[in-house]
Amino acid sequence: MYAFTVRPMSKEVSLKSGEVYEGSVTISNPADAESDFNYSVNVSPYSVVDDNYTADFVTSSDWSKIVDWIKIEEPTGTVQPNGQKQIYYTITVPEDAPAGGQYAVIGVSSNNKANGDDGVAVQNVFEMASIIYARVAGETRHEGEILSNSIPGFVTSGAPEVSTILTNSGNVHEVAQVTLTVKNALNGDMVFPVGEDENTFSELVMPESTRFVKRDLSDLPALGVFEVTQDVAYIGGDSEYAHNTVTMIVCPLWFLFLMILTVGAFIGTICGLIYKHRKKRRVF
Repeated sequence: MYAFTVRPMSKEVSLKSGEVYEGSVTISNPADAESDFNYSVNVSPYSVVDDNYTADFVTSSDWSKIVDWIKIEEPTGTVQPNGQKQIYYTITVPEDAPAGGQYAVIGVSSNNKANGDDGVAVQNVFEMASIIYARVAGETRHEGEILSNSIPGFVTSGAPEVSTILTNSGNVHEVAQVTLTVKNALNGDMVFPVGEDENTFSELVMPESTRFVKRDLSDLPALGVFEVTQDVAYIGGDSEYAHNTVTMIVCPLWFLFLMILTVGAFIGTICGLIYKHRKKRRVF
């Protein structure tokens, strides 16, 4: 199995009708590679198929016309161990290009035919991709909505999760900024972020799609009371902004069970003492 990397993993590009844009991706073959890496580069459409954003590299649409505009200068070649290869491409934008978003992936995989020329069997390699998020100048519609901004109030199992649902009904991708903070509700100490933690995350939303974004709070203590705040800024942060603060109780089931047993035992003891006291009074 060949190991390699492709950078950048994604790139935002601004385009104009009639222009020619030049860009590149870099293929790296690691220093500990046992042989040269023979690569093959292709261009495919990029879209998503559900609100969890499962990638689709097959289906063509009005949002993937850019695939036909991209030309790879050197679609096959070789990268030596501990070496890099810069692959150049051009995007020739037609005069009648539609305004708004266009999306494609530049995929890099092993060239099995070339790698097997010496008679050695070659395994398939998972394709690495660099996603192109392009904005074509013109009349763009920035339309979308924050459908939910959810924080659970009581968690008994697993890592607590916060979530938001974002919809984009415009004709270009949008970016939401989600900021998360967690404090200990009993003493006010900051739980997240601490140190160099980053608590603002960017979430990209494709045109005509709905995205479900969740984040687990796996670093939280397994037991405690926390003040959790999630702010979502979307479509510029002016027309679409959501703030939510919830006091979250994290209490595992075993602790609940132990508390129930403890309370039950305490109540049983009290009832037993009352019963003995009443019985003793009846005797006298």
